[in-house]
Amino acid sequence: MYFSKVLLDDTRTTTSVYARFPHTQTIQQKQPITVKVLDNSPSGERRPSFMAPLGQSSTQMALRGGVLELECIAEGLPTPEVSWYKESGDLPSSRMSFHNFQKTLKIADVMEADAGDYRCTAKNKLGLDGICLSLSLSDSHPPPSPPAAPFWISAPRNLILAPEETGILTCRVSGDPKPQIAWSVNGVPIKGESNSPKDTSRKVEDDTVILSDVQTGSSAVYQCNASNEFGYLLANAFVNVLAEAPRVLTPPNNVYQVITNNPAFLDCASFGSPIPAITWFKDSQTSILNRDPYVIHNNGTLEINVAQSLNSGKYTCIASNNLGTRENHVYLEVKEPTRILAQPEYMVVQRNRKAVFECKVKHDPTLIPTMNWLKDNGELPDDERFLVDTDSLTINEVTEEDEGTYTCVMNTTLDQDSASAMLTVVEEPDPPTDLELTDQRERSVQLTWIPGDEHNSPTQKFLVQYEDLLHQAGVWHNLTEEEGTKTTAHLDLSPYAYYSFRVLAVNHVGYSQPSRPSRQYRTNPAAPDVNPTDVHGVGTEHNNLVISWKELTGLQSNGPGLQYKVNWRQKDVEEDWLSETVANTSKYVVSGTPTFVPYEVKVQAVNDYGNGPAPEAVVGYSGEDVPMSAPESVQVLVQNGTLAEVHWEPVLTSMVRGRLQGYKVSYWRERSLHQAEAQQEEQQVLLFSGNRTDGRLPGLKPYSLYTLNIRVVNGKGEGPPSPNHNFETPEGVPGPPSFLRIKNTDMDSLTLEWGPPQDNNGRLTGYTLKYQPVNSSNELGPVEEMMFPANETTVILADLKYSTRYKFYFNAKTIKGSGPTITEEAVTIMDEAMKSDQVDLATQGWFIGLMCAIALLILVLLIICFIKRNKGGKYPVKEKEDAHQDPEIQPMKDDDGTFGEYSDTEDHKPLKGSRTPSNGTVKRDDSDDSLVDYGEGGDGQFNEDGSFIGQYSGKKEKDTHEGNESSEAPSPVNAMNSFV
Repeated sequence: MYFSKVLLDDTRTTTSVYARFPHTQTIQQKQPITVKVLDNSPSGERRPSFMAPLGQSSTQMALRGGVLELECIAEGLPTPEVSWYKESGDLPSSRMSFHNFQKTLKIADVMEADAGDYRCTAKNKLGLDGICLSLSLSDSHPPPSPPAAPFWISAPRNLILAPEETGILTCRVSGDPKPQIAWSVNGVPIKGESNSPKDTSRKVEDDTVILSDVQTGSSAVYQCNASNEFGYLLANAFVNVLAEAPRVLTPPNNVYQVITNNPAFLDCASFGSPIPAITWFKDSQTSILNRDPYVIHNNGTLEINVAQSLNSGKYTCIASNNLGTRENHVYLEVKEPTRILAQPEYMVVQRNRKAVFECKVKHDPTLIPTMNWLKDNGELPDDERFLVDTDSLTINEVTEEDEGTYTCVMNTTLDQDSASAMLTVVEEPDPPTDLELTDQRERSVQLTWIPGDEHNSPTQKFLVQYEDLLHQAGVWHNLTEEEGTKTTAHLDLSPYAYYSFRVLAVNHVGYSQPSRPSRQYRTNPAAPDVNPTDVHGVGTEHNNLVISWKELTGLQSNGPGLQYKVNWRQKDVEEDWLSETVANTSKYVVSGTPTFVPYEVKVQAVNDYGNGPAPEAVVGYSGEDVPMSAPESVQVLVQNGTLAEVHWEPVLTSMVRGRLQGYKVSYWRERSLHQAEAQQEEQQVLLFSGNRTDGRLPGLKPYSLYTLNIRVVNGKGEGPPSPNHNFETPEGVPGPPSFLRIKNTDMDSLTLEWGPPQDNNGRLTGYTLKYQPVNSSNELGPVEEMMFPANETTVILADLKYSTRYKFYFNAKTIKGSGPTITEEAVTIMDEAMKSDQVDLATQGWFIGLMCAIALLILVLLIICFIKRNKGGKYPVKEKEDAHQDPEIQPMKDDDGTFGEYSDTEDHKPLKGSRTPSNGTVKRDDSDDSLVDYGEGGDGQFNEDGSFIGQYSGKKEKDTHEGNESSEAPSPVNAMNSFV
């Protein structure tokens, strides 16, 4: 122990030193040492110097693989700071460490590259000193292997063996010189020692111990001791001989959940001696082999490389050795992955608007998902504007602070998926600032400005506006536009104005607020630069000319005293210009002009500083008047029964007295030519625009008398009509007959009646009738044709087929051809048609159902009657009829033909009956009981064998009635026939 700077506090009376031997766990203590520091005055500051090692250099040897310790102890005042470096290279930073306040350098796992010179330096404020420590491991010739203490290549490992198994213990070491290896069992040497126990199952071969056919109870501790002159190594290995039946350590019925396409690991940890063999089964039936997609690891774990839904199910692992088997069941559930189907999209939203991010997710229905939204990978702001729904995030009234990246994260217990999108908030740009006017001239000025914040939307353009305080204070007008990349504009100005300017920025969102107005800029007056526009000369009356124009704006006046000099003269006439100067108006009326003549007019602007530029003349016309004459030489060329052409001579321009708009043709139908009395129809009008001389009149009716006239039309109105002109249209095909009726239908004939067409369109020449039979499948037979004169209105068709449907085609005709056809249908016999209808009725579903219900009702009634009959007694009526000598029956009375009374021997109930004579007549006895009372209809009906339907009894006396009615036996067949 060294003291680099002794202090009074270092005085000790019980300084002790201990020595410890780790292998034997022994500690030896030296007697306490007393350290006494004398209180002498300090000798002053000293430069650093080395107390150890002595001299300027030192040499040390180290073993390869060992730990190198280099130590230097410096003294000085103030206490020196110690540092280390290697002169021939860098210090091995990964294997070195400093101790004892930098005095000791330790290098672990020494190798050849560590050989060389190491320098230790000590430094304080008075100076620096150093010492060299050499590690001599190499020279100019190839070095021999350096000596080395024993070191491990592989140490023996513990063994757990089953009875009759074989095990091997290896103790591999190296060193220089080669270490000697000695084995011991439980601390007793087993080779080269006379007291080593004999064991035929153990064989020692240098660094290896082979244990074969071990038996229960032969567990022991084996020691391997490897040593050479530089040191030794000692290792223990425990050999346990166990006979243990298998045990499965994995808890039973574990449920493993995994996402599709991910690996699944099913555990089957086991213990046993011998080591159990692990076998896996799927759904307790299919044996799983160690091949794709399954991998069975040495520890029994079953791996499924890429789990699919079909891998879900119950798995059984069986651990077995020669002492028994154990099994365990686990379950695998392969879940669908969580996937975001609709990801949030990048959004650009205006400030104060709403932003909606969608995040629609698909997940396994058995897993409970949790949706979480993040902003810039952190939590969402605690703001009520943020609304989180099941599959969306809504941000109301977005602000600039809401910009960022939003991420939706869908978590389940097994997996997660996420998607992100950015939100950019845009708004109108801020207004430009710092407007300045430069390069000021008489008619122009330069305007510059500084753009405002664009708010995430680039400026597309700048709009420059002006206000004229002299002419229109408070009203701003657009002056010019500049690109969004510019910050200056050249402005053209007008004279005699007091300008102020402002600038607006425009981006995709809209216009910014206007900038603050610039300072006022005034321009001097001047003569007008322009004349009024939209100059026209139009007459409103037949003797005037109205000259109009668009007045100049205040900014266009260029100076005070603005007036308009109006000039006019008649065109193509040698006359001087007439003029008049007016102010504060936009028109001037020239009176006393001739009707509709051309004039040249022009208007010039004038102010106190001079006249405007020379104006250009425009041509106008004085007012119009109605035309004075009508078209002449009117001719009509009839093309056909519905179309005619009309021709005329145009009216002279001087007689039109205005701007010609066209010719108006009026025409109407006087009457049909086959009618003597006039039946004038509504007048029709056609206007042919422009200077036309002909036109076509469509839509006329054939064989008619028409009248027409023509007028010329100008802007003022219509002229007088031309004389009426009559023309006739030729004949045409007639219209359809007014009706066609079929009467008196018989088995092989019928009667047809018809009426003439409402529009003959000419002289009728006759009628044409065509007819043909139609069979049940609507197929048409051969066509028969007949002609009739125009004065006939009826015909009888004979020799027709019995019970046949016919189709008739009928039309009228003139010399121009046949008109439209009308059709009718009829059947030659009415009874057959009705029968056909009934057959059709019988095929209807509802009718068949009704018949079935009636038949069922009749059958039920028959069954009821049969039951009633059986209740009447034990003896059939037919047997009583055959056994006339039955002693229980009294003889029939001759006078009324009734049966005597008889009684049932079993129930002693009095019964009465009657016998029907052979002629079918029935005479009723005193009892009113009959089939009618039982719902079977009339009296005296028999069953199929001739007997009564049933027997009846009664005690009450009634009036006697006779009946001679006969009827047939009721049967379902007869009942159905009666309904039909």
